[in-house]
Amino acid sequence: MTKSGPSDTPSGIRLESGERPTLKTIARLSGLAVPTVSRALADAPDIGKQTKARIRDIARQIGYRPNRAGVRLRTGRTNVISLVMSTEHDMMNHTARLISSVSSAIRHTPYHMIITPYFPDEDPMVPIRYIVETGSADGLIINQIEPDDPRVRYLMENKFPFVTHGRTQMCDQHAYFDYDNTAFGRLAVRALARRGRRRIALLAPPDSQNYAQNMIEGATAEAAEQGVAFAIVPGADAHQDNPVIERAMGPLFATDAPPDGLIAPTIGGCVTMIAAVEAMGLTLGQDFDMVAKEAITFLRRFRKEILVVDEDIDLAGDFLARALLHRIGTPDAAPMQQLVGPDMDMTF
Repeated sequence: MTKSGPSDTPSGIRLESGERPTLKTIARLSGLAVPTVSRALADAPDIGKQTKARIRDIARQIGYRPNRAGVRLRTGRTNVISLVMSTEHDMMNHTARLISSVSSAIRHTPYHMIITPYFPDEDPMVPIRYIVETGSADGLIINQIEPDDPRVRYLMENKFPFVTHGRTQMCDQHAYFDYDNTAFGRLAVRALARRGRRRIALLAPPDSQNYAQNMIEGATAEAAEQGVAFAIVPGADAHQDNPVIERAMGPLFATDAPPDGLIAPTIGGCVTMIAAVEAMGLTLGQDFDMVAKEAITFLRRFRKEILVVDEDIDLAGDFLARALLHRIGTPDAAPMQQLVGPDMDMTF
């Protein structure tokens, strides 16, 4: 049997025969003490950026992975954050993009992300309690926020780090990122009114969620100022399946005064509404106009006549990740909060 000798990584860093990539290995290769290596990998603020970069480069080259059980014993942390999401969310629009942006934001940190799903018929408190009681993550990102969200109250009572994608009635007390849907509702109605549309209908999100109430509030106020009629599409909401939305269009357009302006907060809702109305023989841009919000570039390619408002989910994911890590690392500091919205002066 041939005795194995030192092995080289692609960059020429040498591991001793049979040596496993550990903190001691990185310390030997870098010439630094093990505690310094450990703190650098944990992104300690008192370690210089160049030293951190050097340590991480060595760790990457030798294939070092921290032992999670050991990390938890030493620090009490898992180095895991969880994105808790309903399985019913619009995968074409928000969810996939949000997962990608959160992952990118934590890429060069010690943290890893897991997705914790829950089903529409399941109590959304179930995954929250499980994570808190088992300590299976250091912090949570949650969305589909209600005004008086029981998940938020529970997490605050248990002093467990979290950040919300959306605001609650008590948002001054917790970290959040939110899109200004009140402003979106106003902008959508204003754009349609300027095109001469007098009867506007909104496919609203579920009314239990805070952003739905914000959107309706903004659209209602702007409609009153513009002197146009405003209504919510009955029998469907923006999170429901396409057949449900499609069926709701028939009765809505069977009245003596059907809408001539539509608003959709999701890509799926927008496409379904347009397809259903076009099947009735009406033409987008002539018989009716549509304002829609999207997080990916799609709707302009589907129908160039759609009045599109962009929502930057990459910005949201990046901020949510940073705000959560800030909450985990500095629990006594003021929570990070950000509200962004559309350019109210934009032209379509």
